[in-house]
Amino acid sequence: MSAQPTNPNVPPDHVTIEIDGVEMFAPKGSMIIHAADKAGIPVPRFCYHDKLSIAANCRMCLVDVDKMGKPAPACATPVMDGMKVRTRSEKALGAQRNVMEFLLINHPLDCPVCDQGGECELQDLSLGYGRSVSRFVERKRVVPDEDIGPLVATEMTRCIHCTRCIRVAGEIAGTYELGGMYRGDRMAIGTWDGKPLMTELSGNVIDVCPVGALTNKPFQFRARAWEMLARPSLGYHDALGSNLFLHVRRGEVMRTVPRDNDDVNECWLSDRDRYSHLGLYAADRAGVPEVRENGQWREASWEEALGRAADILRANGADQLGVLVHPATSNEEGELLARLARALGTGNLDHRIGQLDLTDSAVAEPSGMAVADIEKADAIVLVGTNLRHELPLVNARVRKAWRDGAKVHVVNPVDFDQTFDLAGKHIVAPSRIAATLAGNELREALQGRSRAVVIVGALAENGAHASAIRAAARDFAAATGAALCRIPQGANAVGLANLGVLPSGRDARGMLAEQRGAYILYGIEPGLDFVDTAIAMKALDGAQVVAFSHFACESTRAVADVILPIGLLPEIDATLTNLDGREQSTAAGGKLPRQAREGWKVLRALGGLLQAEGFGFTDLAGLRGGIAPRQVTPVAGAPAPAGEGMEVAASGAIYRVDAVVRRAPALQAHPLNQAPRAVINPADADALGLQHGATGRFGTAAGTATLPVELNARVAPGTVWIETGHAATAPLRAGRLQVGRA
Repeated sequence: MSAQPTNPNVPPDHVTIEIDGVEMFAPKGSMIIHAADKAGIPVPRFCYHDKLSIAANCRMCLVDVDKMGKPAPACATPVMDGMKVRTRSEKALGAQRNVMEFLLINHPLDCPVCDQGGECELQDLSLGYGRSVSRFVERKRVVPDEDIGPLVATEMTRCIHCTRCIRVAGEIAGTYELGGMYRGDRMAIGTWDGKPLMTELSGNVIDVCPVGALTNKPFQFRARAWEMLARPSLGYHDALGSNLFLHVRRGEVMRTVPRDNDDVNECWLSDRDRYSHLGLYAADRAGVPEVRENGQWREASWEEALGRAADILRANGADQLGVLVHPATSNEEGELLARLARALGTGNLDHRIGQLDLTDSAVAEPSGMAVADIEKADAIVLVGTNLRHELPLVNARVRKAWRDGAKVHVVNPVDFDQTFDLAGKHIVAPSRIAATLAGNELREALQGRSRAVVIVGALAENGAHASAIRAAARDFAAATGAALCRIPQGANAVGLANLGVLPSGRDARGMLAEQRGAYILYGIEPGLDFVDTAIAMKALDGAQVVAFSHFACESTRAVADVILPIGLLPEIDATLTNLDGREQSTAAGGKLPRQAREGWKVLRALGGLLQAEGFGFTDLAGLRGGIAPRQVTPVAGAPAPAGEGMEVAASGAIYRVDAVVRRAPALQAHPLNQAPRAVINPADADALGLQHGATGRFGTAAGTATLPVELNARVAPGTVWIETGHAATAPLRAGRLQVGRA
């Protein structure tokens, strides 16, 4: 028998199908809904989501397929060569309308008070497929609501059991906190244990919910969708730079939702980026220029405040001036700070304010593997990082790679909770991380892997052994062929490094250890953002300080002489460079508070007063036209403080990474935001005579702290794990610890 003739135009591994009379090609194994979406043919759906597994729960996507007796769900029916599908036939429409009637049987008629009103998929589809009357006359069911934390509000009577939220929690977040309980007409979606959602990605259940069952709790009853404008913006609390929309009403940021970008954050958003806008409106937000006179603060005009700042800088030029910059500062502001430093003749300029060991002159650099490619890796080594808290959506990419068969190894001082199984685990003190990378065990584990990546995080980058770990990670990557991804320590650390916001004179620690006559603080909360708070506050207290500030906090007021209020990223036009080296732009969304100004405008005005070169532009376009990369090889930093005692493993508390997040009430109320504590291995506690729950005294050369002690065998012996961002743990980041009972 001769072979059947084939269509030479069909791509390999594709079949020919027809939908609503349109012939098309579709990949073998794909579903009808995939082909319809690609062709722009609308198929109604509730449970289907292109980033989640197929559930086929709702049956809203029923279509009419030739040679099939009953309507078939488009989301769960594979394409076949020669298949003919009709989405608008009487059979298909009848099935879709019947499903809609069934879904609406128990759904409450509370659209006027539902937060989903105006952007509800059920509303949209019921308009096209619903009936004007209901044949159901029995009593509607009511489902008790469950308190699942301060971020997500529940109205589970509205739930249509699409299970999108269950799949997000399980497949994307990896925490499996939601599930279907009971059966039949008593079925309900909820948590198994009645506890709050603990995942750092919980807000994504709001986005995928097609009805008003799960909504944004802090936003509840505050505005309607049609009252707000969507402004494109970026996440600025980690180096990923998640794409998002700010929903703004009359200049106030009401809520934040994800903006699709498959190369960065896909369609997801971390809770930190979603809810941090609440911190914009903190009581201590800086809104008016202030000057300190005879030890007292008073409000001043912009002219007076800028004049005072210019006088301070004129009197303290060259090596007497230090410029300290927050690593989330935008490229435009960073460029002007570099110009200002040059004009004032100082090389004391640095944004690496949270790093302790810079003896290797390290700077942030773009990742050796793009974020989008991490999910395709076949081996991943996590070094010195609590990735779930540091980069939640990069952790989701690692989980995706693991689900596809990648082997994940960790080298950490703490055995953190993971959302994937580990192929290898090395829990060692920070001083032993470099030696572990140099050993044969991990290198042999990566043999035969062609798409490996080594991810080095904050515990390594900011610790006392950072330079040794960085060198070991480079050697490890070179020996195994793995890509090296050093997580930048700041939302725009890569951009600021490219623009030369780096020291040709003294680095951040150096200019604080040896007090300068004056300092510029840009976007910094001095009491919490420096790696060595005690030394920083002492140096700043004895100098003249010009603070470009978002918040007039107590620590800023304690050291500054002038406070110049500037806008945060959601309130300005700016660009940031993320860990991939991708430059991304953001537009102003929220209104600047009171008299606050965009940072670049304040810097331009100050540069004009000082008659500095490079400040003659008149608008943002003029500034951007003059921005170019600047090569600066930073001076080698001083070694980390030596000494004897227990080592410190300091990781950033997930909801205390910067001043804005620390002021977001909903995030501060979340159970992941734990009180300051010191966590040590039980064996160490026995040797020190400490018990769980006791109060311990922890001392360094920089100061002492009294903290509750928590015992956990998941901490490496000889190590004290603390979370930064708390005033109580601020003295403990630099140097070894002397530990005893309080």
